[in-house]
Amino acid sequence: MSAKSCIRTEEAAERICTYRYEYIGRGFQMKKHVIAAVAAATFVTTAMAGCTGADTTAGGESVNGEPSVLQTEAVVDSTELSGDAAEDDGKVTLTVWAEETNFDVLQEMIDSFEQKYAGQAEFDIQLAVNADAETRNTLLGDVHNGADVFPLPDDQLTSMVAAGTLEPVPNADEIREANLDEAVAAASVNDTLYAYPMTADNGYFLYYDKNYLTEEDVQTMDGLLAAAGAVGKKVTMDWSSGWYLYAFFGNTGLDFGVNDDGVTNHCDWNATEGSIKGTDIEEALLAIAQNPAFLSCTDTEFMEGVQDGTVVAGVSGVWNASEIKKVWGNDYGAVKLPTYTCAGQQIQMASFTGYKMMGVNAYSKHKDWALKLADWFTNEENQMLRLEERDQGPSNKNAAASEQVQAVPAIQAVIAQAQYGKLQRVGNSFWDATTEFGNLMATGSTNGTDPQEVMDTLVAGITQSTVQ
Repeated sequence: MSAKSCIRTEEAAERICTYRYEYIGRGFQMKKHVIAAVAAATFVTTAMAGCTGADTTAGGESVNGEPSVLQTEAVVDSTELSGDAAEDDGKVTLTVWAEETNFDVLQEMIDSFEQKYAGQAEFDIQLAVNADAETRNTLLGDVHNGADVFPLPDDQLTSMVAAGTLEPVPNADEIREANLDEAVAAASVNDTLYAYPMTADNGYFLYYDKNYLTEEDVQTMDGLLAAAGAVGKKVTMDWSSGWYLYAFFGNTGLDFGVNDDGVTNHCDWNATEGSIKGTDIEEALLAIAQNPAFLSCTDTEFMEGVQDGTVVAGVSGVWNASEIKKVWGNDYGAVKLPTYTCAGQQIQMASFTGYKMMGVNAYSKHKDWALKLADWFTNEENQMLRLEERDQGPSNKNAAASEQVQAVPAIQAVIAQAQYGKLQRVGNSFWDATTEFGNLMATGSTNGTDPQEVMDTLVAGITQSTVQ
């Protein structure tokens, strides 16, 4: 290629379109964008390699034999980074992404890792702030400058595998043997283990203050709201998030799930026949919203209410256990979700269940050491440390069976709720549609719109493809 051709190639890169995931609530929506600067740079790098005669290979994988739309964004020059062969100063430099609340416990693990392998390498391991829920977005935005090791929720795994950004686990048989089957399955695609299982508690349940509510009160939504209202307090749940809103649909006999394409959904939540119809659930939600003791609010607002004393119960997860215990002390309770009244029946609220794991960047300059570190973060000893310091439920079989786990109310609540749970696997159009619906329900009114029309609109939004 001539230099002039290379210039034209660079200009063309600006016009290339690709698809990317954008974070919506607790899920992701795929949107079409002009290619990001990092992707354009990669394209140009590859083109320039052609000018100099250098060989380049495009990275990226497919799921179930079908190419992913994400592959266009994750294409990189595989000759640029080649594991530990890329070292140039003898120092093993690794970056670990984590939420800031987990820095202290992770630093303990890093210190013990460096002690164990002292003499084998000179380490420079740094922690950097990144929300677990945004791991996929952040990494796909710039894989070369992404962390070497990072936590991720299980619902991000498939698309990251399709993009070729996750390094498979080399000691897979050992990891499978050590961890719960469900956690292993959540970290696998087509029987290949792509991440190290870390926690088995990424679900939600009901927290309550025993000063105001009894074990009997929290069995039903009716009882819960009546008891909280009698003392002028609030019960909260985030209806702006489809992650939580699924709780009202999951055990009704109505169907929802992601299609084989991994992008679109099937859903019959607008059903007009059967023992429970879509409008029956709608009516139940409106009745709850109209109760003065109920408040739809974010997880952050829930914790603010706990701290200022206005909230005595709320739906959340184990990530708040430590802070709630600080406020409510020995009066902190955690149980499965209650039942709610729908079409004259008591329906057990469902939940999305999930797992967290540690992944390794397939383009890490020190891939072998990154894999060792991810393995170290998730071994039995460190899962127990995470339990003790952060109340995070372990995926390791031995740790999960320990007396310490039995003593943590939040983890026991996750386990109790799990029998009514569904592994979160949703297509990208689910989140916007459920947010719009949930926000409407939280007002306690359809604003004059026919109830069946509201449900039809919800299902149309959930089942449409956002890929244009």
